[in-house]
Amino acid sequence: MTRSYAVVEKTPLPAIAQLWQAVQPGDFIDGYAVESRISPREAAEIGLSLPGWANALLRLRNWIVRPLGLKTEVSDTGDKAIFPVTYEDAEELILGADDSHLNFRIALVQQAGRLHMATWVHRNNLLGRVYLAVVMPFHILIVRGAMRRIARQGGTIASTPGAQ
Repeated sequence: MTRSYAVVEKTPLPAIAQLWQAVQPGDFIDGYAVESRISPREAAEIGLSLPGWANALLRLRNWIVRPLGLKTEVSDTGDKAIFPVTYEDAEELILGADDSHLNFRIALVQQAGRLHMATWVHRNNLLGRVYLAVVMPFHILIVRGAMRRIARQGGTIASTPGAQ
């Protein structure tokens, strides 16, 4: 039996993205893309609908960081939301927030039939550096999974095993 896999390509966010205005030397930024013609808003709805294991990790994260005073709200809107919208137009959606340890944004950009997702992090202090190092392996799994869901539900799936 052959299984189809969504090809998730590690690639920089397009230069036209508004997110680049926030990036400073030393900041973390990654980028992934899949074939998809859906809007950034639709992609966010699909990609940020986390699987059960990722939601469990988020609950664990919130329990661990609450005593440190870090944001733990999970509402969709408002200043207290973990992923509030900070910018939106027809081709780009940026979500994220500033916190004491780091500032982060997730950008979704639609360009020429490809949906791009990037995460930008500006670490404000040592806690931000440690936090990013601890969550990085989970971040990669979650983002790649989100991009595969976006490709499956809103785009073309390539049948190339191992191309991820």
